[in-house]
Amino acid sequence: MLYKTSSGTGVEICIIPPHRFAVAHQQQLLPGWNVPISYLILVIQQSSVSFQVPSAQASLKKDELRTKFLRFGCGLIFALQDCGYHSDLFDPRTGYPLIAQPGMVWDDNAVVKALLNYSVVNHQQCSLVIHPMWQDQVYPATIATTAPFALVEQHLQQAATCQNWTVNY
Repeated sequence: MLYKTSSGTGVEICIIPPHRFAVAHQQQLLPGWNVPISYLILVIQQSSVSFQVPSAQASLKKDELRTKFLRFGCGLIFALQDCGYHSDLFDPRTGYPLIAQPGMVWDDNAVVKALLNYSVVNHQQCSLVIHPMWQDQVYPATIATTAPFALVEQHLQQAATCQNWTVNY
């Protein structure tokens, strides 16, 4: 689903079953979860600046997009937890879950490549997702949950509304 932020940039959100790596390594990624991950929620925010060239502006934009993701993601995971489902987000900066004990590091770019088949290129000791519309101006992040699809979709819409994100058809 595509959303538009109040500043006019895009947000792509995909609710998708977990890939084999997440299933195989769930206990290392999310220690204590005794129920399998049902869905990964990929949140890909459009940036107003390119991340291909390291700069102070790019670093500030990454911090801003991380903050927006954490605000959105916390609203979503806590709503799903209130319904009785395990839910957590992976901090894009560290790769560790917000709530579960840190274990194995999560790689948002690898997940986007594996599940959405977007290109990922290595550039100056980092990897960059190449989005079909936004090219290298994207900031990916991931949420994991054991909740059913309908509940994820309902609370996702509420969390997006709280961020003033509107559906962009």
